[in-house]
Amino acid sequence: MIKLSTSICLLLSISTFSAFAQQRDTTVTDSARKLRSVMVRGYLSEQQMIQVPASVGVLSAKQLTLQPSNSLVSAMNTLPGIRMEERTPGSYRLSIRGSLLRSPFGVRNVKIYFDEMPLTDAGGNTYLNALDIADLYSIEVLKGPDGSLFGANSGGVVLIDPVNRGNDSSTASLNVNAGSYGLIHQNATVHQRWGSNDLNIGQGYQSYDGYRDHSYMRRHYFQLADRYRYGKGNQLKAIGFYSDLKYQTPGGLTLAQFEANPRASRPATPATGSAIDQNIGISTKMLYGGLVNEARLSDRIRNVATIFGSHVDFANPFITNYEQRTEGTYGARTYFELSSLPAVAFEWKLDLGAEWQRTNADINNYDNLKGIKGKPQAIDEVNTDQHFFFTRYAATVARRLNIEAALSLNYYQYKYRNIYPLYQPGSNTKNFDPQLMPRLALSYQILSNFIWRASVSRGYSTPTIAEVRPTNNIVNTDLQPENGWNYETGFRLRDRDETLMLDASVFYYRLSNSIVNQRLTNETDYFINAGGTRQLGLELNFSAWLLKPQSTGVIRGVQLNEALTVSRFNFRDYRVNNVDYSGNRLTGVPRQVVVSSLQFRLPQAIYVFVQHNYTGKLPVNDANSVYAKAYHLLQAKAGWQFSVGRATRLNLYAGADNLLNQRYSLGNDLNAVGNRYYNPAPLRNYYAGFSIGI
Repeated sequence: MIKLSTSICLLLSISTFSAFAQQRDTTVTDSARKLRSVMVRGYLSEQQMIQVPASVGVLSAKQLTLQPSNSLVSAMNTLPGIRMEERTPGSYRLSIRGSLLRSPFGVRNVKIYFDEMPLTDAGGNTYLNALDIADLYSIEVLKGPDGSLFGANSGGVVLIDPVNRGNDSSTASLNVNAGSYGLIHQNATVHQRWGSNDLNIGQGYQSYDGYRDHSYMRRHYFQLADRYRYGKGNQLKAIGFYSDLKYQTPGGLTLAQFEANPRASRPATPATGSAIDQNIGISTKMLYGGLVNEARLSDRIRNVATIFGSHVDFANPFITNYEQRTEGTYGARTYFELSSLPAVAFEWKLDLGAEWQRTNADINNYDNLKGIKGKPQAIDEVNTDQHFFFTRYAATVARRLNIEAALSLNYYQYKYRNIYPLYQPGSNTKNFDPQLMPRLALSYQILSNFIWRASVSRGYSTPTIAEVRPTNNIVNTDLQPENGWNYETGFRLRDRDETLMLDASVFYYRLSNSIVNQRLTNETDYFINAGGTRQLGLELNFSAWLLKPQSTGVIRGVQLNEALTVSRFNFRDYRVNNVDYSGNRLTGVPRQVVVSSLQFRLPQAIYVFVQHNYTGKLPVNDANSVYAKAYHLLQAKAGWQFSVGRATRLNLYAGADNLLNQRYSLGNDLNAVGNRYYNPAPLRNYYAGFSIGI
């Protein structure tokens, strides 16, 4: 099946490329219909994606519109090298090139920014599930370690753009959809522009009964972004959101339980109660915001400065305890950019900046009395500080050769104090040695539409607070950062009018001191440093308009997208409890993922979108003795866009997920106690809705 899927993907790519190679010479490009170049803002200033000397994935507003608007999972998984999981509605896990190993839940080892502000806190955790996808405009993913500009990480960087920067008129919109298993999702936005000010207000509500027992989720979401432009090229932005998310967790099942009744929640055992008995779930209330000021100090000097902060109330009644956290984060980030004179043969930019943040966390664990807090088990205070300085030099020679050299110096420490059961009057401090994280990259335009690139970068990731003080309630001061070097090369190929793009890359990442999740017999988590990994991978992204957008005919445009991920990731020098797992496949990583989609544009602004996801089997434990089966996920969406009067546009749409009715687990509990690895995903399900814009 793996060979067949690879063959299909490559045949589609080759045949499409051949068709376009024949067509380009006989087709006159219509400049009015030429597609806009994909732009990337990830490296501090905007540039065309084809010229960026890095592996970058982009989800534009149009791409997000084609995907289901109820979860980020389907959209993120269209990017090669990215694996996003949702073990239960509202419970995200995100992996970039195999970084999922240390995330039993949540998002770790990946640095995420909301506009210019870090969404990842100083302790290394990111509440990505707090966001409503319908309020996000676009997403960029910088794949592989990239700490030279964004601080400690060994997985990658995600940049979220919450608003449309190019919107220059006042608008209002409403989107409502409903679907199987009690799905309801509503979102409303208002954009008001007057003079030099732009105000964006977004509101969202989502609820879902869930496919499985005890899997209800509900989210209230409010987002605000205000931009005030002053002077020449200057702007001040105020950005923030409030999210109130609550979801139940049904728990993992054994294979026998999965096959007997995939809709069941975790049953009771002689030692523990069931998921329903213990009322396990997550509640997260998050207030986040900050200011971003961009100032043009001269024609050649620019400064971006941000201040930001967040407050989180978190509660997690679990099988064996009831965890409650209160977290406060605040910080600042700034950088200066000096540019060369424009329109010269040798163009360059020099950036110099710094970022600092602090997170204060009160982490409390109690007995779980069927969803009610009981007697305290452990109460700790953990305060985390991290800051780094960074610089970047980028140059373009003769409009063909792009060179980037970047470097950051990273500092990290945490302080901890036990309040209960052993009261400590003072805090203990754990300091990590300062670390340099370099990155060197270049790209060369061999032909006008063929660009080769190569890069080398160092990954370094300190243990997160959730790993230092995990659910076993023990502060592990022996846990060390993981680090390694990533070597990469690739190319981008396009045709003259950018209706075809082929992006391919090969990388080798050698990681040492890998942080790995383990579980005790009472099902609490702890983490260890376990040798390292060897990660050899291939990523290919192909996009082509088989039929270019046109205004006549029955079919007025056909676009093909192919994403191929091949992962040959293995452990090295990996031993746990005197068992040697060296050479085994990396837990939780499929060897092959192929995502294919077709978009059809029809008369009367009708569109049809079909997507197929093949994910290969993957090991769910370090011993590689148990595998989750491969699956084929088929999705479809159709819609009709039309105008009502001069200023109102209506979009009616309907979609379906898992049309092949596959039984699969979208989010496995790795190394689970009692072989409870599986979190079944919904069978065939449907949704329909409308959006109206004024």
